[in-house]
Amino acid sequence: MLGIDRAVLVQPSVYGTDNRAMLAALASNPNKFRGVAVINSNSSDSELEIMHQAGVRGIRCNVVDVTDPSAGLPIAELTALAKRIQPFGWHLELLAHVNEYPDLAKTFSDFPVDLVFGHFGYSHAKYGVNDKGFQGLLELLRNNKAWVKMTGPYRICDGDFPYEDMRAFNDEVIKANSKRLVWGSDWPHVMVKKQMPHDADLCDLLGSWVSDVSLRKSILIDNPCMLYDYPAFTGNQ
Repeated sequence: MLGIDRAVLVQPSVYGTDNRAMLAALASNPNKFRGVAVINSNSSDSELEIMHQAGVRGIRCNVVDVTDPSAGLPIAELTALAKRIQPFGWHLELLAHVNEYPDLAKTFSDFPVDLVFGHFGYSHAKYGVNDKGFQGLLELLRNNKAWVKMTGPYRICDGDFPYEDMRAFNDEVIKANSKRLVWGSDWPHVMVKKQMPHDADLCDLLGSWVSDVSLRKSILIDNPCMLYDYPAFTGNQ
């Protein structure tokens, strides 16, 4: 309905490291789907190779629900996982509230693989774009050390659609590095305790926030093709 030809399937936290449902979905249409898995230190090289052949191109680490921010990011664990996936050319997707980590840019200045931050860095709009953690994310963006997923604006602001408080975050990540941005619907919108978003509205919102056609093409097509290792798109979209 939305005209989406390719999709990236991200392992949800509730399934832990059991990637079977996601891998089965990848197998249903390997030319159009890519995946982001969740692994642990016990995952074997052969398991990673099987995932790679299936279309997995990154791993996801959720530190929001399991980490005390006062203890800092589990950088040793994250680095160890990054080194495991580095030979495959994968990235590490991090779900973290960047406002809780004011030294974000310094922490990840020499990280072994590309970092991808979900939900604009998952910093609530009330902290503003001048927050030190969000500014650190922008620095990583500018230095080609990170990517940002322009997803879930409804998760990080108090208002309902069209999530006006999030417009400034949209503009700042574009200004920092438009070549390192990808869009996502965040479907199926799990754990939403406010007005449920409609995917068509979210798609239209991107159109209103990113009015330049070439920039929108980069965010929707060119950038994700690079990040998720898709062949160059040859359609007319």
